[in-house]
Amino acid sequence: MAMKADQVDIAIVGGGLAGGLIALAVHQADPELRIALIEKGETFGGNHRWSWFASDLDDAGAALMAEFEQSKWDAGYDVRFVQHARTLTTGYRSLTSDDFHSALTELLPDDAVRLNASAASLDEDGVTLQSDELFAPRIDAKIVIDCRPFEPSEHLTGGWQIFMGRRMRLIKPHGMTRPIIMDADVNQLSPDGGNGGAFRFLYSLPVSDDEVFVEDTYYADEPRIDRDMLSSRIDSYCHVAGWQGEEVDRETGILPVITGGDFDAYLDSIRIPGVAIAGARGGFSHPLTSYTVPIAVENALAIAGTIARRLENNEIAEFVEFRAQSHWKATNFYRMLGKMLFGAADPHKRDTIFAQFYRRPQALVERFYRAQTTWGDKLRILTGKPPVAISRAIRALTLRGNPLKAPAKPKQTDTGETA
Repeated sequence: MAMKADQVDIAIVGGGLAGGLIALAVHQADPELRIALIEKGETFGGNHRWSWFASDLDDAGAALMAEFEQSKWDAGYDVRFVQHARTLTTGYRSLTSDDFHSALTELLPDDAVRLNASAASLDEDGVTLQSDELFAPRIDAKIVIDCRPFEPSEHLTGGWQIFMGRRMRLIKPHGMTRPIIMDADVNQLSPDGGNGGAFRFLYSLPVSDDEVFVEDTYYADEPRIDRDMLSSRIDSYCHVAGWQGEEVDRETGILPVITGGDFDAYLDSIRIPGVAIAGARGGFSHPLTSYTVPIAVENALAIAGTIARRLENNEIAEFVEFRAQSHWKATNFYRMLGKMLFGAADPHKRDTIFAQFYRRPQALVERFYRAQTTWGDKLRILTGKPPVAISRAIRALTLRGNPLKAPAKPKQTDTGETA
């Protein structure tokens, strides 16, 4: 006999940062609401680390994130370039997906946790699951929120931020007192001139006295990741730093750097009538840095406040899309900078753009990362000696840019092998 559908007030599909924060914020706003946080993986958050500046969050946002165990550095952070180095005094924070998962499973009601549950389809009345288990294949919901991963699209243009992070337990203390958020004083070209031929930097967090998290990140035109190359580059960086030890954990990722496109057409291509779209899939990220924490926190609190007013499903979907459209308009400046990064600067000289940026006042840098750059900030960023030729910058702004399409999958041969 077919099982009856589960009945909840809110179904959130995708247990990453955006979905998890929305679930927690909604539960805190109204503990009586029945929530289903649906995640296809075994844990919330996957295998990831999120970081942000202390200045990114207001009091309400900081209170929401305080629910999670996190690493904190209040002594500021360093940046390094060939041209100059600098210490900024802004505090820095970092959260692992393990701690994210632990907090959510502890703070949310047991019946809200829906792990190993893959959504086959979403509609305004609920979620149909892909499952061979003895669970209800359908979750009926008054409100459905789509927080699945970003959907590559020909309607958006830009490039990609590609990274590999490695957490290491060292045989002796590293001696660091604060993070190095951006060390671009490294070779900007890979040995073969391939994907490494883009703006590249290393990111190092002193997790404890004898543990360090090291990430190699680069901006590239194509969404291809060379894991062997990245691992080798991290090996070389750790060797120079004198860090020896064992690998505890590793993560890799490819994030979109959006420089333009038709946002309305993108939303039309992924919209499900009556379903709200949040997270990076809904356009809620920093177009240039790919930072998500301050935007995800603000969005979660706004959605929770709206749901607490008992609005209907369609009203929630319209509310979230209005926020997405407003965010798109408000972040146009960063997409313009991204166009100049990818279209005007030689790949191995893209570091000069960031080097010049980090000569600006600290308050400007803080507002930049939380996507709240003022008109005065924009003038400061664009004045002075340009890091790229003006003629190339103008030309870059007139070009459409590369579509943000997913990488092509390997072709299958008749024998079943990949070609």
